[in-house]
Formats: sequence, C-alpha cells, structure tokens
Amino acid sequence: QVQLVESGGGLVQAGGSLRLSCAASGRTFNINVVGWFRQAPGKEREFVGVNRWSSAYTAYADSVKGRFTISRDNAKNSVYLQMNSLKPEDAAVYYCAARDGNLIYYSQREYNYWGQGTQVTVSS
Repeated sequence: QVQLVESGGGLVQAGGSLRLSCAASGRTFNINVVGWFRQAPGKEREFVGVNRWSSAYTAYADSVKGRFTISRDNAKNSVYLQMNSLKPEDAAVYYCAARDGNLIYYSQREYNYWGQGTQVTVSS
C-alpha cells in the first residue's frame, strides 16, 4: 500500500502563489506516475497535471499550463505542485494521486492511491 499526504493549501489573493506538497510513504518503490487533480464545489474532479519520473515527462491541463509546475524529490518521496498567477477559478480541493506502473493517464479512474486533499482558496 501507498499513503499520500498533501499539504500547503491555504488562502491566497488572485495573482499569488502557493506550493502544494505530496508526501508518499509505504510501498513507494513502484510509484513512477503521480498526478494532481482538483475538485471545486459542485463540479467533478478534474485533471491538473501528471509527472512520470523515469522519463521526466510532465503534462498539464490547458487551464493551468504555463502557471503550474510539477516537480519531484525522490529522496524525500515527495511531489510538488507550484502554482503561480492563481485565479479565483483555481480554488478547489487539490489531490495528489499515484498509480503503479509507468503508463500515463489523465483520468482519475486509473489512479490507485489518493491523498486526503488540501484546500486552496483564491480571493479576487
């Protein structure tokens, strides 16, 4: 089993920045693909970005491209989501998720492990 714990959420003004962290523990040796998702009130959970460490592959949703950056520190078993130029529409609960293997998926259904989420609030 793999446990994921997000942190770093909070309240920020529009245009500001936050860095979310996702710390993994447990059987992390097979975790190569980590995704970030978010869910706003009344909306479905949506894809934000994904990282595959072995090939340095990273992809982002169009809505965050150029503003959000995923990075990873394997020594700390942690993945980060740097969010810049935040907009009110970025407000949501943000989740990190992981899956076994090396395939990249953008659908939340393909991810085995989930964190509890961290709230991001953006004031206008």
